[in-house]
Amino acid sequence: MNPVGQPLKQRPLSKGLIISGIIGIALFIMFQVFPSLLGGVPEGNTAVISKDVARSNAAAFAAEKLGYTVSDGEWNITYQSDSSFFGYMSREKLLEDYSKKKLDQRYPYDVYHAAFTPAGQNGTLLTVNLNMYTGQAVSFARGAAVPGGNSRSGAHSIAASEEQTPLSLAQKEQLARPWLKEWGVNPAKLQIEPGSSGGSGLTYTDSSVTVGESRLQYQFTFDGGDVSSFKPGFTAPGWHTSYVDSQKSLATKMTLYGYGLPTIALGVLALIYSILKRSHTSFKRGLFLSTVHFLIMMATTYNMLPETSGDNVEARVTAIVMFVIYALYSLLMSSLLYFSLVGGDGLWRKEEGMNPWPRAKEPGYGQYVLDSIRAGYVWAFVLLGVQTLMFILLSLTLHNWSTTDASQSPYNMRYAWLLPVVAWLAGLSEEAIYRLFGIRMLKKIVRSTLVASLITTLIWAFGHTLYPIYPISSRPIELTVIGLLFSYIFLRYGFIAVMFSHVVFDSILMGVTLIFMKESVNVWAGIFAIVMPFLVAYIVYLFNRSRTPEEPEAANTVV
Repeated sequence: MNPVGQPLKQRPLSKGLIISGIIGIALFIMFQVFPSLLGGVPEGNTAVISKDVARSNAAAFAAEKLGYTVSDGEWNITYQSDSSFFGYMSREKLLEDYSKKKLDQRYPYDVYHAAFTPAGQNGTLLTVNLNMYTGQAVSFARGAAVPGGNSRSGAHSIAASEEQTPLSLAQKEQLARPWLKEWGVNPAKLQIEPGSSGGSGLTYTDSSVTVGESRLQYQFTFDGGDVSSFKPGFTAPGWHTSYVDSQKSLATKMTLYGYGLPTIALGVLALIYSILKRSHTSFKRGLFLSTVHFLIMMATTYNMLPETSGDNVEARVTAIVMFVIYALYSLLMSSLLYFSLVGGDGLWRKEEGMNPWPRAKEPGYGQYVLDSIRAGYVWAFVLLGVQTLMFILLSLTLHNWSTTDASQSPYNMRYAWLLPVVAWLAGLSEEAIYRLFGIRMLKKIVRSTLVASLITTLIWAFGHTLYPIYPISSRPIELTVIGLLFSYIFLRYGFIAVMFSHVVFDSILMGVTLIFMKESVNVWAGIFAIVMPFLVAYIVYLFNRSRTPEEPEAANTVV
């Protein structure tokens, strides 16, 4: 970090740091990339099928096996995952065995969920789950078994008097038998789960096929004399589900009290200090980055909003309301970024006489940015290595494990290739709030840079506890180490360097995720995401080449 008024000069990269970066990226590739690359696709498959193929396969299954004509309506395809069962296997180290037995082909935990809505109707008529790699239908639900569905829609509606007559166990078994044979299962080798034959359901268990404590089950529900849903597969034990629920509750409290409220407090203080230190900063400076941040947030929001099935009024109103809520949230976060940039810049200049965030018109700015992106990449490599070592250490000590989260999956985004833009949101806002502003603000209270860095790092770490990584305590531990390194980078190299290191760090993680999807557009998007930070820095350099104070200021500058 340079003193105010001095020519800009970025700290040189030492040989030891460069070697550490090489070791870090090697560890990341060895322990995170290769295992995911080798174990990410079920044996015998190459890549995930497209959503168009999923639609076609779902329509064919509905017509051939369920007797539905689905030409007049819309199929909505989403990615769904049994995160509870996957988490159980991850926790008990059963995933490799599950794949070796090829159970993931007949009973996949990740599926394409195809929901059909007839034209002019609000409710979903039927759903079909498909293997994401083979396109084979693995379960279905129709009529009353579909949330919001219409049990009288389609070819299987019957008289009301028949619907009201409960089915006997023998009748249920007779209806279930053809579907079991369709799946290649001999009903004589199955046991009826005690207590499952009451009401509208029936569950068979195959005790010869187990995954840990979980046994293979075939679950049926019935409606009006026909099978309304059929789902073969496994479920996580009750004790595991209870544990996850308690961990989620703890994560919610950590996020609210450890992250949400302190971040709001920092936002209020940033507004106050922006006003108090206005003579040492400029209210114009943060406008560009805050505007970019808002536009990226809005694009990301649109990209992650679920695609509605059908064109009914209720779906459109819901989508509009959700978009407005996210727009207001985006405006709030961008405002917090803006005042953190202005207030943090003013605090450092006034209280410390340091220049953490140089202006484009300052001598040496272009070269400073170019040197900062070099530092950003090297430090990102170091951070990836540290994260990898933390995962190994936490696995050996806390036995941490992770599971899937369909709500954050690129498979549920409108355009998966847009995923890496989220890296720029984190790099801009988090480094401005918790490093540029937060450290110097809290130092006024605790009188220690280290303690201030630790407090802001903990606030930042608690904001990541809702990720599906357990036990929840492992996430703040990992991110406290990462966050303190970000603080060190900021204090030594300044805001631009730490912002780039954060962006590169996240861009590599997200870029690799896209590459794993194996579709050409996503592979190239992933590669581009990894090199994009350098391209941005180089463009800034071209528009702001080094000049001496005597040289006239360039007509065009990029801030």
